[in-house]
Amino acid sequence: MNLKRIETFVLVATLRSFRKAAEQQFTTQPAISSRIASLEKELGVILFDREASPITLTAKGRELLPYAEKMLLTAEQFQKRAENNALFTGTLRLGISETVVHTWLTEFLRSFNDKFPRLDIDITVDVTSNLRHDLLDRTLDLAFLMGPISEPSVQNMPLCRYPLVWVGSPSLGLSNYTLNLAELADFPIITYARNTQPFGEIKEQFAQADAANARFFTSSSLSACLRMTRDGLGLATLPTVIAAPEIETGNLLLVDCGWVPSPLGFTASYLHAPMNGAAEEAAKLAVEVAGKAGH
Repeated sequence: MNLKRIETFVLVATLRSFRKAAEQQFTTQPAISSRIASLEKELGVILFDREASPITLTAKGRELLPYAEKMLLTAEQFQKRAENNALFTGTLRLGISETVVHTWLTEFLRSFNDKFPRLDIDITVDVTSNLRHDLLDRTLDLAFLMGPISEPSVQNMPLCRYPLVWVGSPSLGLSNYTLNLAELADFPIITYARNTQPFGEIKEQFAQADAANARFFTSSSLSACLRMTRDGLGLATLPTVIAAPEIETGNLLLVDCGWVPSPLGFTASYLHAPMNGAAEEAAKLAVEVAGKAGH
């Protein structure tokens, strides 16, 4: 029995969509339909009610689904017991927060290339809220994001933590880089996108400090935030690991306001799902690489 057809059956049953299954397996919708039709012919049963919207399992399909999932789990365990990462093939769809891009991503990719010689990788860089959505929507296999994700279907492995600092350009002409929050609010505040935890924390803190005049220049791009700060557009809160080189060269100066947002905590998060063993092994590798990087 063709294991790829079994995997496709479980995927379509889970996503309730031939189109989404095709996207996840990097193939066409007709190819997915063909696999399901071939499996149905081989078994002599109809697995899906194609007239329903979204498509649903038939009674026989519901009966067979747990057995199909068990087959995939057994195959995955067989692969793990072999302890041969070269057995992993296909494409791992990886979502990454930009902070990771600027720190240990390159080293991770080097190690990934050595450990998984037959596995391609497709990288998406985005904010955590979007990465979380795509992971739960199964358009990502693994995500390095500000976590954890509190969903029973998701496994979270702690990766790293990044303390934040306030910084500003010498071109702002500040005579004193010790400011309270109200004084900080005299300048545009450059920070993370509005749908992120750091922005929510910063906005709340300014509200409590009666700094209602604070203006926020938000961006989902850490590179853009760094550039705007370096060019003297305003004051920013950035990860220390990103700001440190700029501080050392004198492009940025530390600003002490007696408060910084909570450190950014990242996790390697992936779904508990059949045939997702590559994501689990890649997550373990990311934990190892992040640990060596000292974050």
